[in-house]
Amino acid sequence: MPLSAPEPLRRAVAEVTPPAARLPALDWLRGIVMILMTVDHASGAFNAGRLMSDSAGMYHPGMPLPAAQFFTRWITHLCAPTFVFLAGAALALGVEKRRAAGESDGAIDRFLLTRGLIIAALDPLWMSWVFVPGQVLLQVLYAIGGSMVAMVALRRLDDRWLLGMALVVVAAGELLTGVALMATGGEPTLPVALLLSGGFFGRLIVGYPVLPWLAMMLLGWCFGRRVGTAPPARVGRLLVRAGLGSLALFAVVRALDGYGNMRLGRDDGSLVQWLHVSKYPPSLSYTTLELGLMALCLGPLLGVARRRQPAAMRPLLVLGQTALFFYLLHVHVLELVSWALGLSHRAGLAVTYLAAAGTVVALYPLCAWYRGYKAAHPHGWARYI
Repeated sequence: MPLSAPEPLRRAVAEVTPPAARLPALDWLRGIVMILMTVDHASGAFNAGRLMSDSAGMYHPGMPLPAAQFFTRWITHLCAPTFVFLAGAALALGVEKRRAAGESDGAIDRFLLTRGLIIAALDPLWMSWVFVPGQVLLQVLYAIGGSMVAMVALRRLDDRWLLGMALVVVAAGELLTGVALMATGGEPTLPVALLLSGGFFGRLIVGYPVLPWLAMMLLGWCFGRRVGTAPPARVGRLLVRAGLGSLALFAVVRALDGYGNMRLGRDDGSLVQWLHVSKYPPSLSYTTLELGLMALCLGPLLGVARRRQPAAMRPLLVLGQTALFFYLLHVHVLELVSWALGLSHRAGLAVTYLAAAGTVVALYPLCAWYRGYKAAHPHGWARYI
């Protein structure tokens, strides 16, 4: 009978062994948000009653917020903060993997800079013409790419500094935006819009200003550094505590109904009004709500991944590991199908959810193929997508 280490010793060794650069729980959660995101974009393509009231500029007090339409939009608010947070975590894990493989800091910087610029450029060059034909829309890919470029320099700072910077931007974002707008006479200039407020400039629409989303990437980076060294069980407990604390802060900010809501206050005490927060630009209430929910989802997923990797989670794993590839295709598919069926902005919620499910199913084999291709060509063009 072969000798083996005692069970307590094997458990202890497993807890201090750093995880691989890819953690299945991160990919599972990314896969979940890709599915939710598809619901939102299916609504944008098919849904005649779609709500877009996620900022003070798009909502006026008393505007109807039908519950079914509201929650169809609201469940998808989790997507962008989670996607950006996980991008920061993946960045931290990836940099450590490259260092362990002997890659120089200069080579890592060049990769981050090149990938960041490519991702940012995909918004005006590839996504804009399907989202807003004839205009240029800078949204989540611009924010992620710009944040990645910033990380070329920021990653050299101590994690405590980065965490502090992120928390300051999240907490003081409304103050910073207000001061910047006061300095420009109340209307954002292009630099202010690109960094803080967003805005409209003729054919150019800035939907995702960089700084609020960079703060979420920094939080993800700090988490990625932690999850790469700390025992998974401890990380899971930390996430649950952080999530509960974040939701408690959300409750306080929303209850006070003043600072932290980006001027999108509550009309009344209904659940819909409590959850009706500003995404454009991200308010303190929006960020604490979504990152709190994200943390409460990710903590248990880390626990599941630590024990086993269920076969039922494989579709989420594939979508999570090909998230950008899926993103670059799914809106085009939805818009093409809605146009071909004559249902552009003319259908209801049933068709919206059916279209979202159909798009995920249709693109899944292509994502599975791309995942294999990318693994077989780790140094090719696919590493940027």
